[in-house]
Amino acid sequence: MASDDIDPAETPLAEWVDRLAQAKGAPGGGAACGVMTGIAAGLLGMVAAYTADDLEARQAEQRLSDKRGLAMEAAEEDGVLSAAFGAALAMERGPDRERAVREATVAAVASALDVGRIAASLLEEVRLLADIGNPHVEADLRVAVEALRAALEGTNHTARANLDLLARHRTPDDQLDPQVADFERDLADLGETRAECTRIVAGWASE
Repeated sequence: MASDDIDPAETPLAEWVDRLAQAKGAPGGGAACGVMTGIAAGLLGMVAAYTADDLEARQAEQRLSDKRGLAMEAAEEDGVLSAAFGAALAMERGPDRERAVREATVAAVASALDVGRIAASLLEEVRLLADIGNPHVEADLRVAVEALRAALEGTNHTARANLDLLARHRTPDDQLDPQVADFERDLADLGETRAECTRIVAGWASE
C-alpha cells in the first residue's frame, strides 16, 4: 500500500471519510464506489445471516463475505491508483507527462470497472434474497439494493470521466483502440445491471 493511501478495511470509518473529504483524490470517487459495494455486500450478508434456516441463504452468506472482501480490496487498490493518477497529472507538460497520463488513466478506468464487476456480481444475491430472505430485514435488503445502485452509477460516472480524459490525451499510434472498445462493452454490461437494480427499486415503490 502506498504511504499516502489508507486501507478502508483497516481504517476507522470517520478517519476514512475525513480523508475522502480532502483535496487529495486518493481515496476518491472510485474508492467510494468500492466501499458502497462493500456496504451493499455487508447488508446482503446480514439478510442472509437472518435467514440461517435456509441452506441457500447460508451459502449466499459465505459468497457475500468473499465479495465484501473483494470490494474492500478493490477500494484500497483504487485509492493507490488515484494517487498515481494525480502524480501523472502533476508532471511538467511534455511527452513524458502525456504518456504517464494515458497509462494512469487506462489503469483508472480498469480499476473502476473492477469495482463495477464486483458490484454487478451482487445482483444474483439480491434476486435470491428477495425470494427467500427473512421478511423482518426487508428494509435492509432495500438499502443494500440502493447502495448497489449507487455503486454502479458511481462506477459509470468515474469510468466515463476517465475515458473522456483519455480521449484528450490519445495519439494516433497509441494502440489503445481494442482496450477502449473492451471498456465500452464492460460499461454497457454494467449499465444493464444498473437498469435491473432500478427496475427492482421501481417494483418496490409500486407495492
